[in-house]
Amino acid sequence: MQQRAVGRTGLKVSRLGLGTMTWGRDTDEHEARDQLIAFHEAGGTLVDTAASYGDGASESLIGSLIGDVLQREDVVIATKAGVGRRGSERVPDTSRATLLANLDTSLRRLRVDHVDLWQVHVWTDDTPLEETLAALDHAVTSGRVSYVGISNYTGWQTAQAATWQRAIPGRTPLASTQVEYSLLKRTCEQEVIPALRAMGMGLFPWSPLGRGVLTGKYRTGTPTDSRGASNHFSAFVNPYLDERGRGIVEAVSRAAEGLGWTPLEVALVWVRDRVGVTAPIVGARTAAQLKAALAVEGRALPPEIIAALDDVSGD
Repeated sequence: MQQRAVGRTGLKVSRLGLGTMTWGRDTDEHEARDQLIAFHEAGGTLVDTAASYGDGASESLIGSLIGDVLQREDVVIATKAGVGRRGSERVPDTSRATLLANLDTSLRRLRVDHVDLWQVHVWTDDTPLEETLAALDHAVTSGRVSYVGISNYTGWQTAQAATWQRAIPGRTPLASTQVEYSLLKRTCEQEVIPALRAMGMGLFPWSPLGRGVLTGKYRTGTPTDSRGASNHFSAFVNPYLDERGRGIVEAVSRAAEGLGWTPLEVALVWVRDRVGVTAPIVGARTAAQLKAALAVEGRALPPEIIAALDDVSGD
């Protein structure tokens, strides 16, 4: 698999990332092992997780597999901090104390002495931005983190945070951002992508397959074994099962038929090769699904197909 630089940094990652949001909850140890092996054998290096995924179960599962399935130097570990839990409610908290405590907990779960990329999971208005970013600086200078980034920031938030970090020598520049980006969700093209390109940051799109909808699995209904049928993911999937979503899925399916590809391949190659993208984060329920995504490595969409998809999915 090709490797790409993360923005204007020395960090290089595979041009597809492995998402682990469901690891330790819907994805058990055996399935996770199979996915990690398949990903590594395909040349993948970027493994993305977060302290909040499965309330830490994802990080713990990754930690149990590193050193067993593959060596530490074979993987680029990216994790996030800033989302906790108060009872049954998820609570964002990007204060310096909470972020650094999250980091120490993540390192213990992952069984490593540092992570390659540490990201602030969300923007909050409760904590001054300079306090949040100071936590990133401290994490790097203490040797616990190699590179830092953000996640789910708007365009102006991205530009403000990146400018703050570049304003004074000695601060750690932001390497990347994560936002949702697919044929079904293109709003980041308006402000986020121009901001990150101006600031030399890489982009990791999450849900590049439109929360699974762009695979075509929902064209005739909701499969019983799909995320759309689960209690904790149905509200996540349903917004894209509207008339606009159906039209885009049909266009992707027609393109796939003409190329002899699958809809998954068309949708994933489209976002992977967009300007500014470093690596889409692909989360799979099974190793077979992941291998289907990894099969796109040698594929490239014809310009006329790209233009048609851009037209049908544009706002």
